[in-house]
Amino acid sequence: MQGHGDKSTLTEAGQQSANQVGAALSALSFDAVYCSPLRRAKDTADRILAQLKTPPATPLKTTDKLKEVNLVAWEGMLFTDVAQQDPEGYRDWQTQPHKLKMFLPGADGATDYYPVPALFEQAEAFWRDMLPHHEGQTVLLVAHSGINRALISTAIGLSSDRYQAVHQSNCGISVLNFAGSFGESVQIESLNLTAHLGERLPKPKKGQQGPRFLLVRHGETDWNRQKRFQGQIDVPLNENGRAQSQQAAEFLKTIAIDYAVTSPMLRPKETAELILQHHPDVFLDLEDNLKEISHGLWEGKLEADIEAEYPGTLHQWQRSPETVQMPEGENLQQVWERAIAAWDHIVQTAASRPNPGTTLVVAHDAVNKAILCYVLGLGPEHFWNFKQGNGAVSVIDYAQATDIPPALMAMNITIHLSGSIFDKTAAGAL
Repeated sequence: MQGHGDKSTLTEAGQQSANQVGAALSALSFDAVYCSPLRRAKDTADRILAQLKTPPATPLKTTDKLKEVNLVAWEGMLFTDVAQQDPEGYRDWQTQPHKLKMFLPGADGATDYYPVPALFEQAEAFWRDMLPHHEGQTVLLVAHSGINRALISTAIGLSSDRYQAVHQSNCGISVLNFAGSFGESVQIESLNLTAHLGERLPKPKKGQQGPRFLLVRHGETDWNRQKRFQGQIDVPLNENGRAQSQQAAEFLKTIAIDYAVTSPMLRPKETAELILQHHPDVFLDLEDNLKEISHGLWEGKLEADIEAEYPGTLHQWQRSPETVQMPEGENLQQVWERAIAAWDHIVQTAASRPNPGTTLVVAHDAVNKAILCYVLGLGPEHFWNFKQGNGAVSVIDYAQATDIPPALMAMNITIHLSGSIFDKTAAGAL
């Protein structure tokens, strides 16, 4: 347990990983760089900056608001020793981290201290201080697993009880897009990319291996490219969509896949079949409840058509999607209910097998976003917090213990499509 302490430094492997991050980011231009002052983060930041082709517009700034979680008495201990010596606290850490209580020494004696809620307050304070100074800019943050999870969580409205639900690997890269200041719209474009490290998908957490799920969005269609609402109209993949599916297949070629489920619509079904060409022994199940949202009378229309026929409703959909009833179609609550019913069935089926293994699930933009929200304990109002590119891969792990929440290990991996950490797929309608 490293925590708030500054005794640990990068290993040789850690130095190499930091250099690999630098190589992955080398072509980007940053307006500012913020870093934790702890040595392991500062060394990582320095190694990244040394490889940038264009130096940042401003010098590196260190801030205590990016320090790692303060674990007080646990720091310097092995995880196994913590589990043995403080089993109740360690169980809280895993299952209800917001309730983990320690004692913080002070001049007037020890006081009750809750490390995870304190870390979330620290993360929110960082966003509130930093964001107003960098509107429209690209900023690099280099910190630690715990504070990075708190930063991501506070950005999208996750509370501290979900601290363990968002994973961060050493030198994993995440991309967040803010529309303005803290509390305004924010999108996670990608979460915990590790392919630049030679690790296509993040490794499962030690000691918590249950079923793993690879959640994939179908490849591109002509209507995606045209930004035409397709919903439950059965539009097939276009040539680029088939190429994206082949790229996803190649990306997942060496990954063990034991089971597979898809929406029965043409675009996800063909995507799944192309991925499974390298896994010929895997049977593909069809699940009707994974079908895309029904846009009703919007289907087949462009945004300009919808705005002309239903003035103001498109803006409402883009701002408060949970309040919109598609004319003669569905609302998000209806999508939530059927998508989550399908997901729970898929998870329970995998967990009940002697070998839970890895299940491939191929579906659609709206359905995948509903599943991602559900995994993190978020409702339909958070629909736009997650990006799902055509052919993108997300990774969700469940622990064997049922009281440990699932973990979003990585989200919207598209590096196999463009070689970039950014999602360059078509930003088309659903």
